[in-house]
Amino acid sequence: MAQMTITIFSQSLKRFTDFCLILPTDTPPEFAGQNPAYQRPPKTLFLLHGYSGSMHDFLFSGNAQNLAMKYNLAIVCASGENSFYLNQKGTGRAYGDYFGVELPAYLQKTFGIAKTPEETMIGGFSMGGFGALHVGLSHPEQFGSIIALSSALIIHQVATMTPGFSNPVADYDYYAQTFGDPAAVLTSRSNPEVLVRDLKVAGAAIPSIYMACGTEDFLVESNRAFAAFLKEQQVPVKYEEGPGVHNWDFWNPHMDAAIRYHLGM
Repeated sequence: MAQMTITIFSQSLKRFTDFCLILPTDTPPEFAGQNPAYQRPPKTLFLLHGYSGSMHDFLFSGNAQNLAMKYNLAIVCASGENSFYLNQKGTGRAYGDYFGVELPAYLQKTFGIAKTPEETMIGGFSMGGFGALHVGLSHPEQFGSIIALSSALIIHQVATMTPGFSNPVADYDYYAQTFGDPAAVLTSRSNPEVLVRDLKVAGAAIPSIYMACGTEDFLVESNRAFAAFLKEQQVPVKYEEGPGVHNWDFWNPHMDAAIRYHLGM
């Protein structure tokens, strides 16, 4: 199991930035065994962390190495800061382009992975669940599968914010910088619902989506609402709930279930 931290210069972010790559290409035969995942080339999974997190979250808490070995996955973890993985105003803030275009292109060129949507998944939790949905729906030519756990689908709350707003997470200026003008956010491409509608109008392929949220999670209602929206739009989605709050005790088993779902296992 090879694990490396790689530093590249990002044109999207206008600075040097790191990401972690786990490659299962040297998995010992005794671990590969009769595992059907090793009857095919490795697939690639991008994992997006939550608010206030970093690329290390999945390494320390998210079982990334075990997932890579168990399912023959190249796993990519990169830090998205508190960006919600969106392109924002100002130089060096094109996080959506970094995760959706630039980083996949680098991996294709350098390691020969993540070359087609059929072999590439993107997933995350909380802010990263929103990011996985947004980046995946923005780039269906790159990502064939999306995993969204306890997603911070807060776009309708952002739309109600006015100057002076503040909550324990952030203030109005942060939300306006991140999502754009709150008064216009519901009709902007910061809204995943807009991305779905645009793909439907274009007749474009929509990635396979797995969503899950704990029944005691403070984000459960917004996750239910987005899953219902997808079903109304006739977009195939597997949505699961179960006992749990906003933590790794819920995310880890559901990440495993999501990978198995997308791999057809």
